Amino acid sequence: MKKIIVLSLVATTMMTAGGQIDPAESTAETETEKEWGEIFGQSRTFYIDRTYSGSIVNNRNSLSSGGYIGYRTPEYNGFSATVAAYGTYGLDIHDEDADVVGSASYDPSLYGDSFDNYLFVGQAYLSYAFGNTNIKVGRQRLDTPLAGADDARMLPNLFEAVLLSNKEVENTTLIAAHVMKETVGTFGNVYGTPSALSLQSGYGLGYKLGTGGDFADMGEIALGEGVDTDGVTALAAIYAKGGLKVQAWDYVAWDILNAVYLQADFGWNCLLNDAVKMKASVQFINESDIGDSLAGSVDVNYFGVKLAAAFDAFSAYAAYSSTGDDADTVTNGGVITPWGGMPAFTQGMVTRHQFFANTDSWKVAASYNFKAYGLKASVYYTEFDIGRENTYDNGNAWTASESGWDVQYKVASVEGLSLRARANYPRDFKEGLDWDEYRLIVNYNF
Repeated sequence: MKKIIVLSLVATTMMTAGGQIDPAESTAETETEKEWGEIFGQSRTFYIDRTYSGSIVNNRNSLSSGGYIGYRTPEYNGFSATVAAYGTYGLDIHDEDADVVGSASYDPSLYGDSFDNYLFVGQAYLSYAFGNTNIKVGRQRLDTPLAGADDARMLPNLFEAVLLSNKEVENTTLIAAHVMKETVGTFGNVYGTPSALSLQSGYGLGYKLGTGGDFADMGEIALGEGVDTDGVTALAAIYAKGGLKVQAWDYVAWDILNAVYLQADFGWNCLLNDAVKMKASVQFINESDIGDSLAGSVDVNYFGVKLAAAFDAFSAYAAYSSTGDDADTVTNGGVITPWGGMPAFTQGMVTRHQFFANTDSWKVAASYNFKAYGLKASVYYTEFDIGRENTYDNGNAWTASESGWDVQYKVASVEGLSLRARANYPRDFKEGLDWDEYRLIVNYNF
């Protein structure tokens, strides 16, 4: 297996060596950054263990380290530049190398394609700020509803784009973007062979063309090799004032589809007890084919609602969603999400069946924040009533579910250091396919 040296394990080194950040040094560095620019980054160490039962019986686990490190120049007459290198290095924790054993013993979601380690320039953009307007051009991270980083494993999705944002109108952000290419993060490799399942779970039929730090055309990422399009153009307006936030997005994936995403959130104090904070949310997706209709005839809707409540350190929510069907698309219906965007209220940690055609889903979750200890714990349960029009097991209707928990701990003595333990327990992901998965993550942000 090809091995390269990537970012040092800053967090692990600090813990094993007992290192501390001196407050005076931290302040001095901040003053220096104002004059000479800013160094930023994240060291990440990730362990994952998944045990299958039912139609597959197997255990696979992996340990990787890496992250990213970047430099941002000082601003000069509104101009600045940012560059960042990303990398992942998988450790051989079994008797044989990962590229020899393959997915039988190693989980692929912490590596590049074919269990490769890799290092690449993931961000390289120029930024220009004038008044209430900012323009970014080049390789960058995007976090939008239907095109985003999906930073769920070692490395996120990254994009080549032109992004313009404006806040001239009070309480309003206007966004215009054109995205040409994408490099897919390590999470995409969990799907193995690209399929309709990956296409409706945040990755496309050609996502492997954009792995390992390679940036591929947005059309190829979505539908496969040779699908050369003019990229994706996105327009958005976001209004936020008081307890109200409304956002509208329109994504024009040229010659593939037009996707509209709408979301509204409204928060208020409970009428029975002012100490209880309430929030109601609604979301809607409509997709329709345009131009050459390279994904076939597309006409599908998704609708979701969520009601949340918070009291002191405790919070909880319940959500429901429903997806229509369109049997004429190359995905056999459902919502197409090839570029990492995954905004659904009802998604699980790994189960993303809510976008399957003719599927109703619901989810409940609760969290408690132990603020005095820097600790937050969450639990959830989500269920998917899947119609026979689905892509994964077409012609068969069944009910899938997933439960799980998440514990996050911020180390008070080391600024930027956080520890996280997560678990998920899908049942009937596909009929007869279950697993138990555990993750341990160490992040050090600087």
